[in-house]
Amino acid sequence: MGRFMIAVLPGDGIGPEVIAEALRVLEAIGHCFGHRFEFHEALIGGAAIDATGSPLPPETLERCRRSDAILLGAVGGPKWDDPTAPVRPEQGLLGLRKAFDLFANLRPVRVFPAMVHATPLKEGIVRGVDILFVRELTGGLYFGPRQEAGPDGNEAYDTMRYTRPEIERVVRLAARLAQGRRKKLTSVDKANVLAASRLWRQVTEAVIRREFPALALEHILVDAFAMHLIRRPAVFDVVVTENMFGDILTDEAAVLAGSMGMLPSASLGETPLGLFEPVHGSAPDIAGRNLANPIGAILSGALMLRYSFGLEAEAQAIERAVEAVLAAGYRTPDIADGETCIVGTREMGEAIARYILKEWKG
Repeated sequence: MGRFMIAVLPGDGIGPEVIAEALRVLEAIGHCFGHRFEFHEALIGGAAIDATGSPLPPETLERCRRSDAILLGAVGGPKWDDPTAPVRPEQGLLGLRKAFDLFANLRPVRVFPAMVHATPLKEGIVRGVDILFVRELTGGLYFGPRQEAGPDGNEAYDTMRYTRPEIERVVRLAARLAQGRRKKLTSVDKANVLAASRLWRQVTEAVIRREFPALALEHILVDAFAMHLIRRPAVFDVVVTENMFGDILTDEAAVLAGSMGMLPSASLGETPLGLFEPVHGSAPDIAGRNLANPIGAILSGALMLRYSFGLEAEAQAIERAVEAVLAAGYRTPDIADGETCIVGTREMGEAIARYILKEWKG
């Protein structure tokens, strides 16, 4: 039915292992639904530095430009942690975001029914949690004017800077997503202290009032939201916020899902081409040991099907397969408990692909 070219960037640490399982699941989807996925591998991060001296070689960037979507594993590790090094693995990821103007990072946090016991929170708090975080990705404190500490080491600063167009486009995207869900949008800021947050709130109000009047909009200060995210997470639907707040809050939200290894992400811009990657890092301490949780990478593949290719039924098939395999008791070590079957990275990917082939084989 469809032919899609995917730039595959396994990266460092556990990246190649979890991406291999994401590709296994995508191949199962292609077989069952009649699609042809072409995987073209390229280097990024530390692996690219070792091979070429650059964390984002021109060949990788060109491969991504010729593709319909980008699937990435993880970058970084102690081997490349020298702060005095001229290049670092993370620059490859930042370079991709800049090259394709990927201004919005989507991080869905869903608690599968089988995982309600896997978090340190009470079952009644996490049951039914299904939040979609939309984090502004190319502005704010991480990209504003800054001053590194000088020779005397007495002063350094970073500047939180936002423009009206930057806020409008990410709020507009979040609002469109909320329209297709429960029609509730929560905007998180620090408008009682920060001028940039006051502009954020003002622009958000204007966009929703003018373009999305049917949405229910609420504003919550970031410190209050951090508390509510642990006390009553199930009340939230789509949450939009600026870069640094989104970075911190989505890591906090990982505790709801049971493990960072469960969480996928999508970085999107104005075009269908997006970057899809699990939220977790490269975890070099378990790399090559068949211990990593591939579910975040597999669900990132589902997000790719949904947002870059418009294949909603296929995306739901992956999500339903993950839910079914978890319900059957399969667990990687990071989410294991006493009543489950502990499996490795490959075995978890095989179980999910096998479920898809069984349920949707024609």
